[in-house]
Amino acid sequence: MNNKQYQRMTMLRYTLVCMLMLITGNVLAQASDQQKLAELQAQLKQRQETLKANQANAQELQEVLAESERQIGQAARALNDTQQSLSQNQQQQASLREEQQALKDAIVAQQSMLASQLRSAFMAGHYDYAKMMFYQQEAKSFERVLTYYKYVSRARKAEIDKFKQNVARLEQVNAELEQKASELEALLARQQNQKSALQARQQDREQTLARLNQKIASDAAQVRELQASEQALIEAIEQARRAAEQAKQKMAGLAQSKGRLPVPADGKVRRLFGERRQGQVRWKGIVIEASEGRQVNSIASGQVLYANWLKGFGLVTIVDHGKGYMSVYGHNQALLKQAGDKVAQGDAIALVGQSGGQSYPNLYFEIRHKGKALNPASWLAL
Repeated sequence: MNNKQYQRMTMLRYTLVCMLMLITGNVLAQASDQQKLAELQAQLKQRQETLKANQANAQELQEVLAESERQIGQAARALNDTQQSLSQNQQQQASLREEQQALKDAIVAQQSMLASQLRSAFMAGHYDYAKMMFYQQEAKSFERVLTYYKYVSRARKAEIDKFKQNVARLEQVNAELEQKASELEALLARQQNQKSALQARQQDREQTLARLNQKIASDAAQVRELQASEQALIEAIEQARRAAEQAKQKMAGLAQSKGRLPVPADGKVRRLFGERRQGQVRWKGIVIEASEGRQVNSIASGQVLYANWLKGFGLVTIVDHGKGYMSVYGHNQALLKQAGDKVAQGDAIALVGQSGGQSYPNLYFEIRHKGKALNPASWLAL
């Protein structure tokens, strides 16, 4: 083999080796890509399963949160009733103490007066009919003295009867005060138990809320939650509106009171109608920050159409005011009225709370007309 043939053979071998390496590399690259694809598909499947589990867990936590907030509502309502009973008991005791002191003063005065009358009668000798008859010579004079004596005797008897009545009433008041003191002691014990129960429910709620917030931490998840909550409220309002139409209650509506309606709870407005809430979701009402347990009052007379827990809004009351007008009160700690109850303007219908997953106590408030949200700032006397 000459030199040229040797060079050709060498080049051919080199070319074949390169081709084999290229083919092998492509095969290996394809195998690697397929492996990566399989790994990605496995990861995607795992994430989908995790997401599905998280969604199921989040739904379960929503139900736990709802139950916790319902229990908080029941405990807060019971505590509110007990506090009203305590206040009534204390007022009754104060009234009884005033009456007790007045009776004691009256009895002391009556004792002094009766003692003085008895001393005067004894000193004047008017204690003996026979003595009067013996000393009176003229019939007319005797008759006058006898009449006077009978009058004094009747007056004295009336004073004695009144004295006895006051003594009897004082004993009765003392007994009533003892009873009220016992009732007060029982009410205070009940109040303490109810406060402990309320605190326990609130701690359960905080733990559930923290776990739930971990499940919906991303902005997209929060937007979906808000949209779902808003849709739930719209459906509840529509349901209430249909119920109002069926009931056909003749009520005045709110148009005549625009700009003069009372604020439903004392506090500071933190969120305004139309402000951006999250993503493209905007506030359909206002948020009033207020002390937990403060009364929430109806802005006008009407009828309660809805009083229940609602996802995202917690314990909610919806009041129909007639002519398509409704007011919505959310995030409550407790509901004081039930569906079907009639309310007057200023009636307490709920207590301020932080149900619906709120981080601080507040009232969420809306006004709607035929289902459309209106700006409360144009209707309330803010």
